[in-house]
Amino acid sequence: MKNKLNIGIVCYPTYGGSGVVATELGVAFAEKGHCVHFISYDQPFRLDLFSDKIFYHEVSVPNYPLFEYTPYELNLTSKLIDVAIHEKLDVLHVHYAIPHASAAVSAKQILATYGIHLPIITTLHGTDITLLGKDKSFKPVIEYAINSSDAVTTVSKNLRDITKENFNINRSIDYIPNFIDIRLYNKKNNIKRKRFAKDDEFILTHISNFREVKRIEDVIKVFAKVNTEVKSKLIMVGDGPDRLKAEQLCRSLNISTNVIFLGKLKVIEDVLSISDVFILPSLTESFGLVALEAMASKVAVVSTNSGGLPEVNIDGETGFLSDVGDLEKMSKDVIRLFSDPVLLLKMKENAFNHAKSYDLPKILPQYEEIYFKLFKE
Repeated sequence: MKNKLNIGIVCYPTYGGSGVVATELGVAFAEKGHCVHFISYDQPFRLDLFSDKIFYHEVSVPNYPLFEYTPYELNLTSKLIDVAIHEKLDVLHVHYAIPHASAAVSAKQILATYGIHLPIITTLHGTDITLLGKDKSFKPVIEYAINSSDAVTTVSKNLRDITKENFNINRSIDYIPNFIDIRLYNKKNNIKRKRFAKDDEFILTHISNFREVKRIEDVIKVFAKVNTEVKSKLIMVGDGPDRLKAEQLCRSLNISTNVIFLGKLKVIEDVLSISDVFILPSLTESFGLVALEAMASKVAVVSTNSGGLPEVNIDGETGFLSDVGDLEKMSKDVIRLFSDPVLLLKMKENAFNHAKSYDLPKILPQYEEIYFKLFKE
């Protein structure tokens, strides 16, 4: 019986939770002796390891005058077929229904004409369901991709429920939460902290891709209220379309000297290691991986109660939850934590202990079990 697999992983290479999870998952499987083949249009930003078990296959997208829009899904399908044949893939794990699962299903059907059976596991992360799923033109494709996959997982119970409510799904969906490698976090660095804040100042942190759904201006408005009550600094990590609005708002509120925009960082655990409270006022989060990363760094979390966030951030234990847009409550929650060192310390410890339940060694076997089950079938 084969105990090491050739695994294909398809993901977006960009700065986001799904790419982080897919990359960390592949790296973990490689450490267990499996061969992992990443397939994407660019190298995943956290995939910078030299290993004899990890391989990257780039999906090239040539520009043909015939096409007004570059047909990425067709190029991806062709690359999946090529890698599956020549690398003898045993299972293909795709992250996101569109275009990854739909391309994988097409590749599987073509491979069948070669006498090759390639099992597909699709992990839904949120945007493909909560945003693309609202577009009726995408719905039939998403339904077909999900129903045609050999196994389907979601990163939160909330996302699984939304998927079943909004789509005609005729198959089971497994819940496997996102995860972190706890070893990478909880490394407090007082020397670095002194570079960003004085000894009597607290640090509030936000990390995202600065899109509209993240409600970046809410972060600034909350901090403006907090800063009038407690000496503090706000560290903003990431970049995106709403960064300029946030910077302009800081200037108009006269708080720019206390707000630090760092841009995109690969190693966010360094920032979290000097933080006291993490704030996430998102309109929706399918899971909230960055909140979990904060908790693993012994950082209390103040977030909205939207999507899968209540599954990660336990209200009154690891931090506080608020309705979307309730800036008054979020401000009071941050001020309460900054004003009560005993409560803050307790919530930091609770956050870290809760994060342990999402540690990689506890989640990895769940995926491995699905892989081997599909491979045997």
